Amino acid sequence: MNTIALCIPAYNAAWCLPRLLESAKNQTIPFDEILVYDDCSSDNTKEIAESYGATVFRGKKNIGCSAGKNYLLNQTKCTHIHFHDADDELLPNFTTLAHKWLSKTECPDVVLFNYKWVDNNTNELLSKSNFNHKELQEDAVKYTILNQINPFCGLYSVDKLKSVGGYDTQPEILYNEDVAFHCKLANAGLGFGAEKEVSIINYRINGSMSGANQLKCAQAHYEVMKINAQKVGAKYAKEISYKLWKNATILASYSDWKTSKKAIDLACKIYKNLPDDENRIIKFISFFNPFLSIIIREYLIRIFKPWLRKSL
Repeated sequence: MNTIALCIPAYNAAWCLPRLLESAKNQTIPFDEILVYDDCSSDNTKEIAESYGATVFRGKKNIGCSAGKNYLLNQTKCTHIHFHDADDELLPNFTTLAHKWLSKTECPDVVLFNYKWVDNNTNELLSKSNFNHKELQEDAVKYTILNQINPFCGLYSVDKLKSVGGYDTQPEILYNEDVAFHCKLANAGLGFGAEKEVSIINYRINGSMSGANQLKCAQAHYEVMKINAQKVGAKYAKEISYKLWKNATILASYSDWKTSKKAIDLACKIYKNLPDDENRIIKFISFFNPFLSIIIREYLIRIFKPWLRKSL
């Protein structure tokens, strides 16, 4: 019998946790478990979670959300697990869709669920995700390298997740641990699938961990792509190089020239050609000096389009 655990890493989440837990309560099919890891919050996160019937585990020191997820993974008694950020929300159809997938004769080890990205203050719809089931089935490794998969999207087989060790918690991949996680699962041979119907709301929140640390996210992404280059670079050199080039431009926008150069050097080492979507001028300069092309482009943006850098 397939069962589903909702697992929530939470830190000072008293302000948003009721919204998520209320949405969990409104599921057409109830979750079999709701587990919360309270990562040493200084507010009443624990009491609020318990008031909704969740089982709460409270740590003795702050360990971060990835380690908190791993803790919950080892506590659940369910066959499948869904991690969800405390500041996001589920639509009432999530568990119904999840059980439809679990009832399939051959359910993938990982099922991705589409979501709406909504502004937390205005409720403005910013975008919708559109995970490609066919591409995931054909080559999950390639897909996880090229596409951002967020932590609140997946339904995972508990046994398969435990077999690969759950989330990695190295400090250098912090702020990009979700990309590292899904690449790890794909590299381990887990099967992926995607549900078309939207069943999750992801809120844009000012001052969120990722929103307030864009440079750290870019630095961590370089580390994740470096890990991928070591593991599967021979087969996916073009894809990893593409991501490194894009990453280098982001790092340059924050004037992190050191990591930007590392990204370009690694990109050129594993794959000699530039990304197909680069313009002719950048390609011409890169023929002589790839990193110089990144520097020139960044300074041209600062001169002719300074409004693109004012918010950084």
